[in-house]
Amino acid sequence: MTVSIRVMICDDALFMRSLIGRALAGAGCEVVAEVGRGADAIEQYGVLLPDLVTMDLVMPEMTGIEASRRILAQHPEARILIISAVGQDRMVAEARDAGVQGFLTKPFSETDLIEKARTLMATTPAESGP
Repeated sequence: MTVSIRVMICDDALFMRSLIGRALAGAGCEVVAEVGRGADAIEQYGVLLPDLVTMDLVMPEMTGIEASRRILAQHPEARILIISAVGQDRMVAEARDAGVQGFLTKPFSETDLIEKARTLMATTPAESGP
């Protein structure tokens, strides 16, 4: 029996949440939540305890870095994959410093997304890195 990876998607763009969700669901993942704000991601993580979070960096009200930092402070076992646009090297470094384990650049292929998610799930949080 195959165990499905439970994923929460956090991105302020509905079309991006849909794109990520379709790709991961097609690969056998279970999308347990789609949220558009970092505060919602923090709240829902504590309720749902997903195996993986995909997180946009640039969102209104709270950045993905701050949301990731808060999730990881309460749940150090959390696996977070930042999915964000090119040209944000400083923010990638900040995300890494906050404890985020993976990074994928937009635009991305469905294959790259699935591969990155699987790689991240195959490592312990301390072993992985963007």
